[in-house]
Amino acid sequence: MEPRFVTAADVARRAGVSRSAVSRAFTPGASVAPETRARVLEAAEALGYRVNRLARTLHRDRSDLVGIIGANLGNPYISAQFDALSAALQAEGLQTLLVNLRPDPRPGAEAPDLGRAVERLLEYRVRTVVLLSGAAPDELVRLCAANGVRMVLINRPAPAAGALADVIDSDAAGGGRLAARRLIAAGCRQLAVVLSESRTSAKLARADAFCAEAARAGLTVRRWTQGPNSYETGVAAARSLLAEGDPARIDGIFGVTDEIALGAMNTARHELGLAVPERLSVIGFDDAPISGWSSHRLTTVRQSLRALTAATLEAILSPADAAVSHRAIAVDLVERGSVAPARGPAPT
Repeated sequence: MEPRFVTAADVARRAGVSRSAVSRAFTPGASVAPETRARVLEAAEALGYRVNRLARTLHRDRSDLVGIIGANLGNPYISAQFDALSAALQAEGLQTLLVNLRPDPRPGAEAPDLGRAVERLLEYRVRTVVLLSGAAPDELVRLCAANGVRMVLINRPAPAAGALADVIDSDAAGGGRLAARRLIAAGCRQLAVVLSESRTSAKLARADAFCAEAARAGLTVRRWTQGPNSYETGVAAARSLLAEGDPARIDGIFGVTDEIALGAMNTARHELGLAVPERLSVIGFDDAPISGWSSHRLTTVRQSLRALTAATLEAILSPADAAVSHRAIAVDLVERGSVAPARGPAPT
């Protein structure tokens, strides 16, 4: 015989009750006699029956499925973000449906079909769609809005008026200013910011605020805006910005993500032979778990993963008809070992 799922009808036959009695036995608060419930549970245990929760969602206005869209799940902070959020949703009795928009690396492969991604989420009647930091292009946000899908947008601007989108963002500009002040206090005068060519709104805000704060101190900043948001981009930036013989050789780097900052710092140390932080100071942004490893000890601007997860969960658990909201996440500087000691007070 072909394998198949055990159904509620199978349990009903074994327990000698109606199909509706089985349904009531597994519905919290439903009216069912204690002896009937006991017979149903005994039969279910013997048969290995499990409730078909997907089918149950078809009869409710909101399902217990939350769609999560990511495009750079290999990024240390994004993967930690997904891990924390999916665990929090599970604790609330909600389930996740992950859509990975990472392009297929095979030669000639087509770009991800954004319309199909939205269709898939609608087919499963997800209650909310969460777009992780820097995860999706504006077109996907527009498609979700056009289909009336409630969204939670993390570290990206609110869409056009009328979209059901809760926005959660960290203080990107404040973080950029913190990074600039700390490098200046360390005595760095030849500064660079490594942005990558992705240039999402949050990353642009970090870089722009960093440059503006440096300008207040009379310093100019070299901007590196090539490559994807990746460790390898930090590697390439370090090789270019820290070239031998450059009379304005960089002594302070701000990577707009920890992944980029780690690529720059490790290349400076292990390939170019520069002492960190004695010769070069490096600051990242995120406070991804990897940044605190003893092999890295990266000083970084922290956007609290705990606070971000709590704010996202609060938005997801809000009533379906709740007004859209904007939740701001504060940032702070985490001092480790990649920036030289301050020579004086940081600029204010």
